[in-house]
Amino acid sequence: MLGRNALATSSAGDTCHNADLSSRRARVTAAHNRMSRLWTGGHASPVLCAGVSSESEHMVATGAEAGELTLWSHDGSPVSKLHLSADDDVTCVAFSPPTPCVLYASHGRTVSVLDTRNLKTAVTELTDVGEEEINWLSVNESGALLAAADDSGAVRVIDLQLKKVIRTLRKHDNICSSVTFRPHRPQSLVSAGLDMQVLLWDLPKVRPLWTYSLQDTQEEDAHPQRAGQMFNPPLAHCVDVSSCGNVFACAAEDGYIHLLRVSEDSRLRERGMFKAHCQGASQAHFISFLSHPYWLATGGNDGLVALWDLSEEALVANERKRKSRKKKPKARAKAVSQVQGSDKNQKQQMSAEEAEAGSASSSSGKTLPKLSFNHGEKVNWVCPAVLKGKPSLLVTDQSSSPSLYSLDEL
Repeated sequence: MLGRNALATSSAGDTCHNADLSSRRARVTAAHNRMSRLWTGGHASPVLCAGVSSESEHMVATGAEAGELTLWSHDGSPVSKLHLSADDDVTCVAFSPPTPCVLYASHGRTVSVLDTRNLKTAVTELTDVGEEEINWLSVNESGALLAAADDSGAVRVIDLQLKKVIRTLRKHDNICSSVTFRPHRPQSLVSAGLDMQVLLWDLPKVRPLWTYSLQDTQEEDAHPQRAGQMFNPPLAHCVDVSSCGNVFACAAEDGYIHLLRVSEDSRLRERGMFKAHCQGASQAHFISFLSHPYWLATGGNDGLVALWDLSEEALVANERKRKSRKKKPKARAKAVSQVQGSDKNQKQQMSAEEAEAGSASSSSGKTLPKLSFNHGEKVNWVCPAVLKGKPSLLVTDQSSSPSLYSLDEL
């Protein structure tokens, strides 16, 4: 495993050459220390990952190097600790959506199944789940399936009742860095890797529905290159799916957030990108508890943590329009159709919708964060959570103490 922020940005790429990025930097929240709080006493090693349960009194879990796992209360107090491995780091933690007391933690090629009510030992060990070291875990909404992405490039799907691997998905040509199940579609998952590919899978098929190269979007949106300037390739570090299940966000080594939108039949309809970080973007997570489901939190190797309102992106706006049309009552839709009149107008409307569905959305680079924090260290993980009734972001880096940021300003 190359680690959360393994690939160093080239020296020529360390500086933001884009004027928009400079203005973003200027807008970074000055009250960093006032708005953040360290959670201490939970780890002795750098914290690599974090997860939050879905129960009302959120339980937070963090995993660190040297096999350390810690449970925290929602006020940031360590509740219990466990040492899972002497040789392997805890690379990912994931709670079961329907059973919030069940926690899955990956270390090496193994996944430990834990009960947060009694963390003295693992309930069971799912051994040899990964062909090589596991990088990412995702549990589907029903709690029946667990997906594990590993260094071999494979995604293995585990039946949690049978406690065995039922599918091995192979298509990535390099490390598979991230995988996540889609909301409302327990048999569908998306993966991303250091081969710069995003893949959409539909179980029980063992071949992806489609494969998309982030280089395609990068080339379409390429800007003139300055003399001596180097660009990092869009190696995919993290992929997440909005709560609607049709909008994907992928954080990549080129500092961009790559966006993809699919239709109800899972066809790739639109793609776009915006520059989010001066160095590699390591994290991108949708936030479901704010004013709408298209808020996105990102973190990067430049030490920046940012909040983005993607509802302003054309790609997401098209998805919202589609959902709005779908929810329109049939009687009302019929009346509107009658008012519109001729078949010619109806055909024109259909043509416009088809053109919209097939278009490629390429952002102008003007996207600006609504809120940002100069964390100051390379970001390993960003975990959105409602803690003590307040919207928050838990951020981990190479230190042993996670940082909690308040999102009250939103």
